[in-house]
Amino acid sequence: MNTLQTKLNVLRERIRRTESAVVAFSGGVDSTFVLKVAHEVLGAKVIGLTALSESLPSGELEAAQKLADQIGVRHVGLRTFETQDKNYLANAANRCYFCKTEMYSRIKAFAQKEKIRFVLDGLNQDDLSDRRPGRAAAMEHGVISPLVDAGLKKTEVRALSREMGLPTWDKPALACLSSRIPHGTPITLQALNQVDRAESYLRKLGVGQVRVRHHGDTARIEVEPPDFRLVRTREREIAAHLQSLGFAEVVLDPEGYRYRTGSGSDPITDSTWEKSLATARDTDTGF
Repeated sequence: MNTLQTKLNVLRERIRRTESAVVAFSGGVDSTFVLKVAHEVLGAKVIGLTALSESLPSGELEAAQKLADQIGVRHVGLRTFETQDKNYLANAANRCYFCKTEMYSRIKAFAQKEKIRFVLDGLNQDDLSDRRPGRAAAMEHGVISPLVDAGLKKTEVRALSREMGLPTWDKPALACLSSRIPHGTPITLQALNQVDRAESYLRKLGVGQVRVRHHGDTARIEVEPPDFRLVRTREREIAAHLQSLGFAEVVLDPEGYRYRTGSGSDPITDSTWEKSLATARDTDTGF
């Protein structure tokens, strides 16, 4: 038996021991895989739950519902209110702790109402090397991370997802909209809305992985290198649209999209942002 199959068996056994579970389900690669395996093991005794707030990118709820339907599992959208927490809005380096505390407290209450003892998340083995303040909140609420228990890494989750026919096997990394705002800059609903509308627009143009970093009046677009040409070809149209959303300046980051660790957090200092913006201007990537 190969190592990957052994890990999958460990995962199944770990989930089987819960007897019933609510899966914190974002619709990303990891949580979709956990939900799929949990449904195979527990059947109707598993529920996929998606947290809904202003920090959830447009279209993700609908995508999660579609995935749940494909898997054949019950799906619930649960409203959370982290954007009413002044600690979350302050956007310090531990922002994710306050978000996850709000989310898991509500998921636990939902699970108890459903007479379900356990909550599962999609944390994988690779995530343990990241700075993840949200993990502390998960541990405080007794959340189980079955992928970690099975020692499954991100590449392995993708490989198994592909074998199972899950469309998320190659889905780009997800992150909440607040991750586009540098730590130390207060989060506002207006800023979240600006980012969401800007990224939605770019995806409709055909851009794949994209982040619109919010730096006051400046929008810094990060895309992967294959999409540079598309963005540059339509730069006037893009600039005009983002300016209509309230950004005075729009620049294309010359280094492209870069994954940042920490539950979607982007620990970028003001000096880092200014250096990146200066580089964009010097290399003629300003719109």
